[in-house]
Amino acid sequence: MRIKQSKEKPKVKRNSVGSSSRASILVVDDEEHIRKLYEKELSEEGYQVRTATRGEDALRMAEEKPPDVVILDIKLQDQNGLGILGGLRKLNQNTPIILNSAYSTYKSDFQSWLADAYLVKSPNLDELKKKIRELVSI
Repeated sequence: MRIKQSKEKPKVKRNSVGSSSRASILVVDDEEHIRKLYEKELSEEGYQVRTATRGEDALRMAEEKPPDVVILDIKLQDQNGLGILGGLRKLNQNTPIILNSAYSTYKSDFQSWLADAYLVKSPNLDELKKKIRELVSI
């Protein structure tokens, strides 16, 4: 029986030419302090982290280089994150998306059901990191 360690490193992905790379995460949030916190914490966990502040940028980045996981805020300055969620699903139905909002009220919105997870923002990122590990290892 294997015992899972609590501080697992991200799975290493292999591309078609045999080289390996760390799992990549796209963080979409208009709050600079959130982007910086997530980038720092997730990079320390071994992930490649890219960030976007606007919906248009997130969609472009996901199209150019699809991430392994997307962390998406719902309330953005330029667009509703639920609209971006639909756009991300059109680009790639299999990319795991975590809605990450300060508001739990959107959890019951049927559009949020397109996401693989819904987490309320917290300064403690343990739950977010755990969910990312689950989604990357699928």
